[in-house]
Amino acid sequence: MPGPTQYGHDAWWLMLLKAVLIFVILMLLTLFNIWAERRVVARMQQRIGPSVNGPFGLLQSLADGMKLILKEDLIPKTADKVIFLCAPLIVVVPAFLTWSVIPFGPTVRLPWSDIRTPLQLTDLPVGVIFVLAMASVGIYGIVLGGWSSGSTYSLLGGLRSSAQMISYEVSMGLSFVAVFLYAGSMSTAQIVAAQDRIWYGLILAPSFVVYVISMVGETNRAPFDLPEAEGELVGGFHTEYSGAKFMLFFLAEYVNMATVSALATTLFLGGWHAPWPISFWDGADSGYWPVLWFMGKVMCFIFVFIWLRGSLPRLRYDQFMHFGWTRLMPLSLLWILAVATARTIDLRAGISRQWVFAGIAVCLVVVGVLFFVGEKKQSDAAEDAAEFDAFAGGYPVPPPTP
Repeated sequence: MPGPTQYGHDAWWLMLLKAVLIFVILMLLTLFNIWAERRVVARMQQRIGPSVNGPFGLLQSLADGMKLILKEDLIPKTADKVIFLCAPLIVVVPAFLTWSVIPFGPTVRLPWSDIRTPLQLTDLPVGVIFVLAMASVGIYGIVLGGWSSGSTYSLLGGLRSSAQMISYEVSMGLSFVAVFLYAGSMSTAQIVAAQDRIWYGLILAPSFVVYVISMVGETNRAPFDLPEAEGELVGGFHTEYSGAKFMLFFLAEYVNMATVSALATTLFLGGWHAPWPISFWDGADSGYWPVLWFMGKVMCFIFVFIWLRGSLPRLRYDQFMHFGWTRLMPLSLLWILAVATARTIDLRAGISRQWVFAGIAVCLVVVGVLFFVGEKKQSDAAEDAAEFDAFAGGYPVPPPTP
């Protein structure tokens, strides 16, 4: 396992090589994810999808990217040009920087040399907090892009996006606390090392569920793509963008999909550790094989994103925000309290671990049932108490005809 002293001691050319490889992997992954989304959704809707450009239509995403680069670039007259041009960069740069702390695998030996290096650009004692910070910076680009366009629809889309991403980023951050308590670290490399026996997605299932819901809301993906609700706000915050600048927003969305998927893999699914039953093979977690396990887990999450987009209708905005603030956050706080209690209680003082876990499970079930029980509004109760008089108020309404 890579230790904390192994990071930051690579040669400059090796660090540059890692950075370039991460950039190339993300670009290729984005092209593949766009193609996969169009193909999978087409199958779900009994269509063909891209099938002309390249084998199985694999070059369709590349052709679309070149078209956007060569397309005419327009800037509205009422736009703040400096901020209008900088906003896409503020969104896309943090999306790439986040991958600098994501571990792809263990320490390996470079081919045709004796140099050993961890398959990670760098590691930080607060690596997960760095990921959340980069996600917060990306919100500024979306808000500034909507505001600088000089369009009311774009401004409303930017405000929607900021409120949505901030709300669900809080739930996402709370889902990490239980992982920190169990791993004893905020370093992504050490969290992966702590899951060599059992994945946190199994023993911290409520945190995993909250994170999966939050990551869909954080990335503005369907059914939570409310900042881009075409029926209400045209295209949302990027309505006035075209050409290469629109492509940067599009690129950042798909890179963020891969980022939250990689973070879920790192924190809850053992990172680059081999899944069962491959883990019984002695060489599964050595060499370059862990990169394959890591990317396989990431692609499973990408498929979940695509599946949700092709299956679920878009939620109403107030329902979505209400669910985040009144369901996910209280549930996360109660789960953190339960995990902290289980980690700090003196089990040797006559209290069995099984009884503690059983009590926590019962409390979570009760709270979960209470959270998802339908609320009865005061107006509904008043209507039940008093029968509505259609002729009251001076404007008689004829009774409905059978």
